[in-house]
Amino acid sequence: MKKVLFIFGIFTSAIFFAQKSENYYQISYNSICCGPPSEKPVRDYIQKFQGNNKSKTVEIFKQTGLGREGEFKLFVGLDALSKSNKRKFISGLEAAINAQNTAKGGSDGTVDFMGSSMVSKKDLSALPNTTLSNKTVITKQKIK
Repeated sequence: MKKVLFIFGIFTSAIFFAQKSENYYQISYNSICCGPPSEKPVRDYIQKFQGNNKSKTVEIFKQTGLGREGEFKLFVGLDALSKSNKRKFISGLEAAINAQNTAKGGSDGTVDFMGSSMVSKKDLSALPNTTLSNKTVITKQKIK
């Protein structure tokens, strides 16, 4: 019985003390006529950044149902990153989004990102149709 309580205590404390983001950067995917652009360039950049910098955790929430053509928003939590890694991440993300908006790969939609504005976890939890889209934890092992 003591072992069961001990193991239960370890798991609950791990969940309680898990590092979770409190502030999220917002990326909006807008449509003009033919649906929003793909989120693949942004997700690829996040994976590449994590692999190169051995960063800990990036939480991504997705809000859907924002328009007739499938507009949506991504909310990226970076609280686990150091200040210098946050700056690198944001500048690289802005470059990836600008390249995507310039390329216009089959969609007339745009991707909007403001690195200076953030959404709090409290505000995020109040938004409708918002789900945890991806929580990626990178360790020192190789990404498959």
